[in-house]
Amino acid sequence: MTARLPSLNGLRAFEAAARHLSFTQAASELNVTQTAISHQIKRLEEELGIPLFVRQNRALTLTPQAKDYLPGIRAAFNDLRLATDRLLRKDDDHVLTVSTLASLAAKWLLPRLTAFQEEHHGIDVRITTSTSLVDFQRDNVDAAIRYGRGQWPGLRADWLMADELFPVCSPSLLKGNKSLKCPEDLRDHVLLHTSNANSDDWRLWLWAAGLPADFSKQPGVTFDMIFMTVQAAIDGLGVAMGRTAYVQEDIAKGRLVVPFKITLPVDAGFYLVSPAGRTDPPKLSAFRQWLVASAQAKP
Repeated sequence: MTARLPSLNGLRAFEAAARHLSFTQAASELNVTQTAISHQIKRLEEELGIPLFVRQNRALTLTPQAKDYLPGIRAAFNDLRLATDRLLRKDDDHVLTVSTLASLAAKWLLPRLTAFQEEHHGIDVRITTSTSLVDFQRDNVDAAIRYGRGQWPGLRADWLMADELFPVCSPSLLKGNKSLKCPEDLRDHVLLHTSNANSDDWRLWLWAAGLPADFSKQPGVTFDMIFMTVQAAIDGLGVAMGRTAYVQEDIAKGRLVVPFKITLPVDAGFYLVSPAGRTDPPKLSAFRQWLVASAQAKP
């Protein structure tokens, strides 16, 4: 016999209150009164014949039965949201939204994207940049390019490329009055740094090259995005610490040179990530196949 479904309003109230552990915050989210939330949950408990919350002074906790019940309810509402989103976005089946880092987009993805557009005229690619991890259930994003070790629960991660650290500079710098034949010669040059996630790159490479760690603290210039650091190196402002994905195109085209043979491998890399356990729409399948092949090809 098929079990009768409880009140949808009661389930919505339960999911929101369980997420916030607050009737007040659930009421604010659902745009109803706290009394309405309380009545809806009480009715749901009566329908189920099971207590869902332990009500204490200024505190709300889930009963053991509610903790078991909540994941299924949450998944059901997520499925409803996704189904509705797909229904309302029928006209966007040709639009592929990809999230990535601003510097990776500028220095690696965008120079290659023309090739994808030439092969797939019917797909409109939209690039959005962010340093935050994508929430595929909330954000209007089909896939993301992210840096790490490929272990993200609930996500499919397709390997794109590894990363190595090594100094780069403009060819004009090698022709200048100041020598740049060995790492010790960096003392006579401006070091270009990138803050945030890449702030330790110079120190790590200098350590691998056998130079003291405080060598990296000599006066230099710091940028908040690596593509700006790379551009400063191209313009001859100083020597930058390059990462493979961000400089390989400029090296191939002669805008940058690698003055030393010492490279430092990094134990992480770039991946194309997307929700696991779903059938890919054709636009994402086409993009994944192209991007993986493009990442493996030499610039």
